[in-house]
Amino acid sequence: MVRITSVVLLGGFLASTMASCASVASVDAAPDAANPACAEMMVVLPEVIGDAERRPTSSQATSAWGDPSQVVLRCGVEVPGPTTDPCVSVNNVDWVAHEDKSGIWTLTTYGRTPATEVVLDPTVIPSSTVLATLSDSASRIPAQKQCTSVEKDEKF
Repeated sequence: MVRITSVVLLGGFLASTMASCASVASVDAAPDAANPACAEMMVVLPEVIGDAERRPTSSQATSAWGDPSQVVLRCGVEVPGPTTDPCVSVNNVDWVAHEDKSGIWTLTTYGRTPATEVVLDPTVIPSSTVLATLSDSASRIPAQKQCTSVEKDEKF
């Protein structure tokens, strides 16, 4: 699975220094962002996750919540293949979780094409809140596969 480096994530997504709630979050579009299935999901994304409000982004099929960004979503990322990273199922949506060395998490839908990626710092916003809030929207992209083993770890 292709991963965005933690330097880009931390610098570009989570440490945004733009001011005011009308600021635009700079988020790079994923390679398959123009996939019509992304549009189906994007139109039903929630306006709030936890206490972070949704704000405009610079690219198609992306979204961000909070200012600075606490949660960044990109639809159209590479579909994950088999992995040893843990998988968690939330509201019938499987998410592959990857934690980088700086503690930033990348959660990618598994078994759905196109895949959706969510980036967050779990010390800023709980992953359980994020996944519970976003799983309904992510389910708009039909599942074609499921994880073979689902992590039951409480840290999710």
